[in-house]
Amino acid sequence: MSDFRTMLAGFPYFNISENFFPNLRLQDGHNWAEEFIQNVVIPRLPEAVASHFPVEIGTVLVMFACAGVFVGVVPLLPLVLVLAERKVSARFQNRTGPMRVGPWGILQTLADGVKLIFKEDFIPPQGDKLLFLLAPYIIFACSFAVFAAIPFSEGILVSDFNIGIFYIMAISSVIVMGVIMAGWSSNSKWSLLGSLRSAAQIVSYEIPLGLSILTVVMLVESLSMQEIVASQSNGVFSWLIFRTPFAFIAFFIFFISSIAEVNRTPFDLPEAESEIVAGFHTEYSGMRFALFFIAEYANMFAVSAIAVTLFLGVWEGVLPGYDILGGFPGFVIKSMGLVFLMMWLRWTLPRLRVDQLMNLCWKYFIPIAFFNILGTGIWGLIFPEDTVISTSISCAIIYIGLIAAYKVAGRGIAQRPAPQPS
Repeated sequence: MSDFRTMLAGFPYFNISENFFPNLRLQDGHNWAEEFIQNVVIPRLPEAVASHFPVEIGTVLVMFACAGVFVGVVPLLPLVLVLAERKVSARFQNRTGPMRVGPWGILQTLADGVKLIFKEDFIPPQGDKLLFLLAPYIIFACSFAVFAAIPFSEGILVSDFNIGIFYIMAISSVIVMGVIMAGWSSNSKWSLLGSLRSAAQIVSYEIPLGLSILTVVMLVESLSMQEIVASQSNGVFSWLIFRTPFAFIAFFIFFISSIAEVNRTPFDLPEAESEIVAGFHTEYSGMRFALFFIAEYANMFAVSAIAVTLFLGVWEGVLPGYDILGGFPGFVIKSMGLVFLMMWLRWTLPRLRVDQLMNLCWKYFIPIAFFNILGTGIWGLIFPEDTVISTSISCAIIYIGLIAAYKVAGRGIAQRPAPQPS
């Protein structure tokens, strides 16, 4: 931040004082890559080399190596998730799914990837070639940049930003630009319609999603992901989803809005094959087409991991002092559970219409999200600190609310008229 002040001080219309940016730091003072170079790498080098080894260059090399690991590992997620979705859909439809390539069909998605590598890379002759080529890489890069601020476990966090959750929201919002670029540059009415739908949908659902995150920020009083983790370290009843009944509602708004953000059924209107073929990526083929799918499934895991971080205890265990659903395996199990729920909804619910999609966002989710913020503020005034009494009252209200919602939903289903024979 001092460099930023120095840079702006050279402009005649900027008068930057020390109090202009109070307590605003993009990252904590320590840097894990620099500490790794100083404490691990340099002591193992020969004395003649260690005395002249530039720490800054070593830090950059470590960060590049870490980015390379993510770029190499995260694309493996779609190989697993695509196969899982095929098996889940087959189970729901009383089929076996892919069974031919490899034992139980586990190599089917790998074979599909090899096929896409050798397919023709088609570019529309009348389209904008530069934007057409850049669009999948922008979506791909932004999808992977989100993982830099997600705390996978106590020792697996690439960058501990003070504004970690704000960074995640900001970088994930850039994805819509790649979608619009893909639709515009394809010179196709179907692609353009799909990209415009995506812009309207993603921008709309970012509002309730951000307001739901604001509920968590009010409870933790920090934007740091590490602070959010530390606030949920005392077992399942310290998880933010049970901290207040408003956080419980915020979790469902966040999860449903995140499904709309990643264009999954029943919110997959940007890719509605019934009227606009494949949407914004209709004209793409080969590996450029595969990049969209890699980004989609990476986004599915990313939003599930963010939901686990914000509401479901991150990598902390269910019981304090016991490693039950704790650590990196526990974090992955929780995240994959939410991914499975997304797949379950895809093969269960029909697609919404455009007006239903927007009504759900603007008429229901946004007012409820504002109500959650107001309720969280009032709850904080009544219970300034988390105690056994406040947690017990919160869990009791959540239980009563679930029973009431079940009764209302059951009464609505019972009163539905039975279909008459023709």
